[in-house]
Amino acid sequence: MGVKLSLLVLLAMSSLALSAAEPPRARSSPWSTRSEVIAPKGMVCTSHPLATQAGLEVLRAGGSAVDAAIAANACLGLMEPVSCGIGGDLFALVWDPQTRRLHGLNASGRSPYGMSLEYLQKQGLKFIPGFGPLPVTVPGCVDGWMTLHGRFGRTPLITNLAPAIRYARDGFPLSEVIADAWARNVELIAKYPNVLALYAPGGSTPRKGQVFRNPQLADTYTRIATGGRDAFYRGDIARTIATFHQEQGGFLSEKDFADHTSNWVEPISTTYRGYTVWELPPNGQGLAVLQMLNLLEGYDLKSMGFGSPTYLHTLVEAKKLAYADRARLYADPDFFQTPVAELASKDYAARRRALIQPEQAAQRDDPGLPALRTSDTIYLCVADERGMMVSLIQSNYRGMGSGMVPPGLGFALQDRGEAFDLTPGRPNTYAPHKRPFHTIIPAFVTQDGEPVMAFGVMGGDMQPQGHVQILVNLFDFGMNLQEAGDAPRAYHTGSSDSNGLQMTDGGVLSLEPGITAETRAELERKGHRLGRAGTPNYGGYQAVAWDRTNRVWIGASETRKDGQAAGY
Repeated sequence: MGVKLSLLVLLAMSSLALSAAEPPRARSSPWSTRSEVIAPKGMVCTSHPLATQAGLEVLRAGGSAVDAAIAANACLGLMEPVSCGIGGDLFALVWDPQTRRLHGLNASGRSPYGMSLEYLQKQGLKFIPGFGPLPVTVPGCVDGWMTLHGRFGRTPLITNLAPAIRYARDGFPLSEVIADAWARNVELIAKYPNVLALYAPGGSTPRKGQVFRNPQLADTYTRIATGGRDAFYRGDIARTIATFHQEQGGFLSEKDFADHTSNWVEPISTTYRGYTVWELPPNGQGLAVLQMLNLLEGYDLKSMGFGSPTYLHTLVEAKKLAYADRARLYADPDFFQTPVAELASKDYAARRRALIQPEQAAQRDDPGLPALRTSDTIYLCVADERGMMVSLIQSNYRGMGSGMVPPGLGFALQDRGEAFDLTPGRPNTYAPHKRPFHTIIPAFVTQDGEPVMAFGVMGGDMQPQGHVQILVNLFDFGMNLQEAGDAPRAYHTGSSDSNGLQMTDGGVLSLEPGITAETRAELERKGHRLGRAGTPNYGGYQAVAWDRTNRVWIGASETRKDGQAAGY
């Protein structure tokens, strides 16, 4: 790139450190970026400034990083319902400074007991639709909050939910990106009951700067804060949701709610350029990140250069191979044992790497072992004064979710069940009380057993691609934490989706502005079919890193969203 970058990769120091001798990236970057946020005691990074400030409020009150994450997530469920809410699922990675261990939580919900594959086939469906009652699965978010809080919380739940309750009752002004998505999402689901009354009061969706109130959600949050898990999964709330869902032709029952559980899981990892990168195991897609990194580790990406056709070609070809396995082999571990160890191994990557042709884009992909659709998500990360770090991601799946809005509760139900495969006999084939393939993935990086950073990238099947590009930007191209998120991204789609389909036409490669015309022409010469995806398809990034040298937190929140990184 011809510009010396300001983040030094210190393999011997297990940290991300700044050099005073380097030029400030906010002035020297070839694309728009800004300074990292640096603070001594705590850091909160979210996709909405008011949610970030709520997290800081809880940290200052003595809460842990988990408490602050719950506070921020509750605010985002109110302020960014186009991406998340308590009608959706949650995954998290938590670095515990006391045990020096990384803990993983899978708080995703399961399909209804009462809906069968045979029923769906009799409806003539090849896929579960994205809207309506059929894609709804049990919301896992609230149980995720309770499970995290029970293990790592320091302040009462009512303290953590107080900012969101206050904003829900008194109102908050809509920010620009969310206001635009709000209008587009409501248009898609306006025909379903209660949608317009909740999200378009007075007959129109709120515009940028307008104050929106959701007293129904304030009441629901208050009931959860005082009644705990059972206030949501047993009693009136569960009964209201189940009754409404069945009236709409769905199958959720009170038993589905009562039987729901989150699961503590062992994170999975691989090494890359001297760092250890951690993800959660299936039913999520974090394994694809590890597979891509193992494939790319065999190339000198630094010498290729950021934004070069050689680098982008190699990145996309590695993605195609990883996603071929993802399509057929990632599923609920209670129903199928994905061969994680083999798929994440260096030997397997070496065998698969031989399939990458340096001058020709692959036109089809196949899984390496025998036997998505764009979505909206929020990602947040928090660090506290005691050294706890939280990497948390939460989503409705497709925008505002299914369009199923139970009366009087203030939120919509997710449509995560859309990701099930309806082909019999596959790992992700629909079954009752089963967790679908999941796109949302939190991430974490350590080195020599010490925490380095928590990070994530939102956006459906963009997420593994985004994770890898962030890590390559940091560890191969030497960018700082903020610049690594602001740098132009590539997004390959149209291959190996979550329903088990394989790529047969090469897919479409979309490139953000900032990738040169010469690079685009060379990629087309190699056989890539170029398109231009909208900004949401490139995801949204937050990160927090620990600077061991200066003993301060470094935060980043990219410019594609309305977000904010802030500390104290």
